[in-house]
Amino acid sequence: MTTNLTKPMSKKLLFAIILVTIGAEVLLYLTRYSTMANTLYDAVMVSSFFIGWKLYRRLGSPHDHPKTKRQHALQFTGAFLLFFLGSMVINVFSTMTLEDFNTDYDHYVQNYTSVQTYMGTDDDDGAHPAKPIWSFFEKVDTIGYDLYTDTLAGLEEVWRLGYIILLLVIFKKVFPRRWESGRRDIFLMTALFLTSIIFGIDHTLDKEQPWSIKMGAIVTFANMGFLFGLLLLWTRNLWVIVLVHALYDITATLSWYYVDYAVELFALVVLLIHVILFSFEKSNQRRLSRESGMIELVQAPEIIHNVE
Repeated sequence: MTTNLTKPMSKKLLFAIILVTIGAEVLLYLTRYSTMANTLYDAVMVSSFFIGWKLYRRLGSPHDHPKTKRQHALQFTGAFLLFFLGSMVINVFSTMTLEDFNTDYDHYVQNYTSVQTYMGTDDDDGAHPAKPIWSFFEKVDTIGYDLYTDTLAGLEEVWRLGYIILLLVIFKKVFPRRWESGRRDIFLMTALFLTSIIFGIDHTLDKEQPWSIKMGAIVTFANMGFLFGLLLLWTRNLWVIVLVHALYDITATLSWYYVDYAVELFALVVLLIHVILFSFEKSNQRRLSRESGMIELVQAPEIIHNVE
């Protein structure tokens, strides 16, 4: 995989990767001061889709057999379920060890949820909606923007792949003997670890926070990022992990602000789909195995006759 990831690229593609990685981080930091920076950051995330289209083939191998739609769907359901289980472990760990971060985050969620619940109430008595029609559209706008930002968050996996490629290129130049010896897994895992740390730091760039809360956010989201990275290397499918990331963020937002247990309910649906697809795939493999065995039985007498 490392050979494929570090194969030569054009200067335009290299510039695009740097824009999506370092450029996006600079814009993310500036969003705490400027709404224009926030707009530009969204634009970079949207453009990263096209960069990902140039990069995603580097994860594969020319010797890989093309997967069917069912196998791609199984990759998605398997990856989502693994991330769901892993995120539960990470959340339990954070709850037990990062008290300041979790207290602050719980307050943030409660305050934001209260704003969503009471948005559009009358200023006089606070009980009856002053303008129901406008309140409805404000609610739609709020939900729509949340879903939009969560969808763009999935494209952060393009950012990760871009960073991994840049780091591997640097390792290849700095450690040529180790690279040529073929022992490159250490470089790949180092790149994955470093991008996970950066992923955690990026979740603290857009606003000022006390150090205790900032460190809690870095640890929590770095673990999440490391899990996403492992799934990326396991599936070797960028778009599957983009979809997993986006849908997890969307269901988490729905769970926090709008629908209780949205993540768990969605994970249950994914589990049922996974079991059904897995059963069909196993049945199809057994059928192909039987057909292959029958072909060998038919060809066996001809082979014996030719040998005689």
